Amino acid sequence: MNTWNYTNKPDFILMGLTESKEVQLVLSVLFLLIYLVTVLGNTGMILIIHLDAQLHTPMYFFLTHLSFLDLSYSTVITPKTLETLLTSKKNVSFMGCFTQLYFFILLAATECFILASMAYDRYVAICNPLHYPVIMSTRLCHGLLTASYVIGTMDSSVTVFSMVSMNFCKSNAIHHFYCDTSPLLFLSCTDTHGIEIIIFIFAGSTILLSLILVSVSYVHILSTILKITSTSGKQKAFSTCASHLLGVTVFYSTLIFTYLKPSKSYSLGKDQVASVFYTIVIPMLNPLIYSLRNREVKSAVIRVMQKREGFSS
Repeated sequence: MNTWNYTNKPDFILMGLTESKEVQLVLSVLFLLIYLVTVLGNTGMILIIHLDAQLHTPMYFFLTHLSFLDLSYSTVITPKTLETLLTSKKNVSFMGCFTQLYFFILLAATECFILASMAYDRYVAICNPLHYPVIMSTRLCHGLLTASYVIGTMDSSVTVFSMVSMNFCKSNAIHHFYCDTSPLLFLSCTDTHGIEIIIFIFAGSTILLSLILVSVSYVHILSTILKITSTSGKQKAFSTCASHLLGVTVFYSTLIFTYLKPSKSYSLGKDQVASVFYTIVIPMLNPLIYSLRNREVKSAVIRVMQKREGFSS
């Protein structure tokens, strides 16, 4: 049986989402539009936060990096997906495939802990408002950010370096639109049980630990909000974390469905739909969620536009 690994690097073939030329054309137009909105939305969010001094707070510090992560991992996936949809070039090199996988896991795992840091920030703001400026210091914010990237790098490194030495003999055709763990493990002709356990432990720990931190924060937030006597006070307190809660719900629901299960339960149709939503749609939704449901961001946009009109006049 012919086996190969990183020592004799043939190309993988990304089979994509469909073989129908008509559907490929429709998907390519749709994904291109989504990607353009993603780039504009996340870049716009970063610029608005940078230009408006009133948004230079811990919450928007983390939101800036959330937008950067969404922009980055959408860029890791979408351009190659568009290339496979629009051209006949469906091959990706061995190292190119694992490089894509490495950066995707790094960015997605980092986002888990950025969201957890944002949840902690909301917990301090609502449950301990008088000490908020002291607790959420610049030093703590940078520490949480650094820890998020370190954990993401560790998760990605362990996953990719445990997979890169696998031998592949079944096929070089990846039945997916990007290089992901499950379809790559499916192609291996060696026993992947040990590798699957390692991936499950690290991916599971990343998802569950960050989700526990988010959940604990929101349990305390909800408890504090329920103790507020006035209806307007409750609405004001809830509005400060509604956008983040919605973003967290959308992100983790698809993440858990996609990754916290054995590779043998990999289903081509269901997993591809979930992956499209997770890798392409969610990075577009986050800036919309945090801008359309956030009065501070809307006000900041107006202030920046007025300031620009003042300079031009």
